[in-house]
Amino acid sequence: MSIYPEEMVQPMREELTGVGFRELRTPDEVDALLGRSQGTLLVVVNSICGCAAGRARPAVAQALSHRLRPDALATVFAGQDIDATARARGYFTGYPPSSPSIALLCDGKLVYMLERRDIEGREASSIAEDLTDAFDRFCAPAGAGATH
Repeated sequence: MSIYPEEMVQPMREELTGVGFRELRTPDEVDALLGRSQGTLLVVVNSICGCAAGRARPAVAQALSHRLRPDALATVFAGQDIDATARARGYFTGYPPSSPSIALLCDGKLVYMLERRDIEGREASSIAEDLTDAFDRFCAPAGAGATH
């Protein structure tokens, strides 16, 4: 079940898959990646809302040009892939459902979270700066161990 026609949502999906995100569309796909993740994993709960379009997705794309970045990238789409999104949110312990949101996991443990309230009303560049600060803190250069 999904809220919006897929042809309307597909370009929003491609904004993230086009910069290297793996789309997770079922609970099994979520568990296969999040439940067994090693290293750092950035998970974006994508959304059709304006703050996802004008802030979250552009911020993530900007942040990925940083010298340090997560080992893996994944996304679920709220309101479209409902079961997958619910399963992903189950890994974000201590945080209520939020769309959009951006989570950073390290060895399967949530270490950083940006909720909708941290995204809406801010410029993409400011959100990207928050993300790169988190990358500096939790993502290690290739071949080194993360500091978490």
